[in-house]
Amino acid sequence: MKIIQQLEKGYLRDDYPEFASGDTIRVSVRIKEGDKVRTQVFAGTVLARRGGGTGATFTVRKLSSNGVLIERVFPLHSPNIEKIERVKTGKVRRSKLYYLRGMTGKSARIEEKFATKKVEKKADAKAAPKAAKKVAKKVEAKVEEAK
Repeated sequence: MKIIQQLEKGYLRDDYPEFASGDTIRVSVRIKEGDKVRTQVFAGTVLARRGGGTGATFTVRKLSSNGVLIERVFPLHSPNIEKIERVKTGKVRRSKLYYLRGMTGKSARIEEKFATKKVEKKADAKAAPKAAKKVAKKVEAKVEEAK
């Protein structure tokens, strides 16, 4: 089993942002039509993520221009996916949002999740040592100028 995992490791992609169910994302997919290759954007809400390794997939649901709801399942590590952008983070309490299939309009909306104080504190904790070093350098420079 380890041999298969080692082979799959070369095909795994890590250039995507972290996203979960409830997030609104924009997926740029490479589409081949005859001898032409173009990029098509599919933007919507992530309903589910499943699987692991190279077989991992995620389901995205969007409302098309004529009012029809479209769901599409993407392989996470596909070479046909150029990029994934997270537009906003959704505040949900489930990992699978299949109940949204029966909803339309305002009832199908997902509340946006904003950065919490814990996240801000972690970010500040990481930035604090760097900021302290910058301040220390400025102070040393002023002390040398005063001499």
